[in-house]
Formats: sequence, C-alpha cells, structure tokens
Amino acid sequence: MAETKPIAGARPMAPKPMSPHLSIFRPYVNMVLSIMHRVTGVVNYWGSLLLTAWLISAAMGEKPFNAVSAFIGSPIGLIILVGFTWSVMHHMLGGIRHFIWDTGHGFSLPTVRALSWVTLFGSVTLTGLIWFTALSLWGNR
Repeated sequence: MAETKPIAGARPMAPKPMSPHLSIFRPYVNMVLSIMHRVTGVVNYWGSLLLTAWLISAAMGEKPFNAVSAFIGSPIGLIILVGFTWSVMHHMLGGIRHFIWDTGHGFSLPTVRALSWVTLFGSVTLTGLIWFTALSLWGNR
C-alpha cells in the first residue's frame, strides 16, 4: 500500500483496514440459502400475480379462463409452475428454519448447516411429491 504524506500538524495516518469481501469468504450453504430466501420471496410475489390472473380469468368467463389455462398448461407454463412450487416450498422451509433460530435454538455451526441442507433437500422433495401427486391425479378426473 502506498504511503500518504502526512498533513502538517496532523497525527500520522494508519493504513486503512481492508473490508471483508465476497472474494475472501467461501460461500457456505447457509449464506447461499439466506440469499435464496430473499430471491424466493420476490419470485413468490410474481407467482402470486400469475395465480391471481388465473383466478380473475375464471371470474371473467370461459374464454379468458381457457386462454390463461392454455398458457399455464403449456410446457413453459408448467416449468413456471414447478419453479413457483419450489419457490414456495423453499421459502416456507426457510421461514421455519428462521423461526427455529428466533426461539434461540440451532445456532451451533453443525446445526445451522444441517438445517440449511434440510431446507434445500426438503424443498426439492416436497416439490417433487406435490407434482407427482398432481400429475398422478390429473388423468383420474
């Protein structure tokens, strides 16, 4: 670090400390899930707008409902719905994880990491179970 010239009459300046940065930290699963919790909150907002559009189209009549249902039933629409389902499950399990912490439990590093992995694998598992059940029942109408 280059030295700076002191101002006449001023105390000598110490070098400024380096702030921790993302390049210094290794991303732990709980750090990534903290960011994902915020991202899924935003995704849930937009997904709820899609759900609202579908409900409003049902109230508007058969033509608008069929148009929105056709989009939702398309391959892109199903990908969006599966992603929205995962987002809701992940956000819900992340909320439960934070609730556990709010009670003053689960602060040891092994427990924090275990809860993080349970949140991640649990959200994928719940999404799979929901969609397996939905698609299994779809043909049984």
